[in-house]
Amino acid sequence: MLSPRPVEFSLHLQSILEWVMGLPSLALWGFFAFSNFLENIFPPWPGDSFVIFSGFLSAQDHPPLPLWGVITATLAGNWLGAYVMFRFGGKVLQFLKETNIKVLRNLYEEDSLEKTFGWFSKNSIAIIILSRFSAGVRFFVSIVAGITKMNFVRFIFLYTVAIFLWCGILLGGGYKLGQNWNQIIVILNIYNKFITILLVVILTGFGVYHYYHKKKNKVDRE
Repeated sequence: MLSPRPVEFSLHLQSILEWVMGLPSLALWGFFAFSNFLENIFPPWPGDSFVIFSGFLSAQDHPPLPLWGVITATLAGNWLGAYVMFRFGGKVLQFLKETNIKVLRNLYEEDSLEKTFGWFSKNSIAIIILSRFSAGVRFFVSIVAGITKMNFVRFIFLYTVAIFLWCGILLGGGYKLGQNWNQIIVILNIYNKFITILLVVILTGFGVYHYYHKKKNKVDRE
């Protein structure tokens, strides 16, 4: 069995948890909703850890916030965060196209963007649902969905399915493990490091392939 160990947060998690446990029910609901919202717009925020902790709290004999309250707070926060980033995505492309900042303007390469967005639209179901399983990826998915002008009802439906799958695992784990809920955070840290390394390898491979493919096409044209 894994033994608990300190999680490397920039914030002092234990102090925050002690403060959270002293909040009244309505304020507690607001905190968990805000935590889920914040994670969508600021990925370094340890939102998943608070989801696990909220599951643990709801399992108490006299819970300060019952399970239904935790679920609604999780949904409300994620929905609001996804909506904000979706709307933000709708403005990004136009900004990159019109900006006078050269570094940002260089990101606007119409052919590459069309291929990327076409691939996203074609695989949107799998991308949106699976993105929930990686904090770094889920941050960008809402933005890309907004950029591609995806139907918002379709997007939020898929995003809700993803929330129930991922957050359901975290909430259920915190609920079942009780006082040992922090063991999931240890596993979560290992999992996140593995996913991060995997994504770096995939993106590096994609970047190298794209570079040489572009270089080969240039030589062929010459």
